[in-house]
Amino acid sequence: MLGLMISEEEKKELEYLLRREMDELLFDFNYQGIDEQVKQAIQERYTTLFNLYKRFAPQSQCLNYTPNKNFINQGKN
Repeated sequence: MLGLMISEEEKKELEYLLRREMDELLFDFNYQGIDEQVKQAIQERYTTLFNLYKRFAPQSQCLNYTPNKNFINQGKN
């Protein structure tokens, strides 16, 4: 386990960076020509980032990025 002391400004910046990265992963995941192995890797990375994000962000914002909400039935073509 690691500890991290950051200022409020740094916390907001981390939230922003995590949101942007998760948005980018969702965009890539929804690309039609992507391989299933790549989709699996995207889901794993997204879940890792989300677990980090939910430590910083308010619960109301976390609901928009919940992995199950974003990945159920999206990769099934």
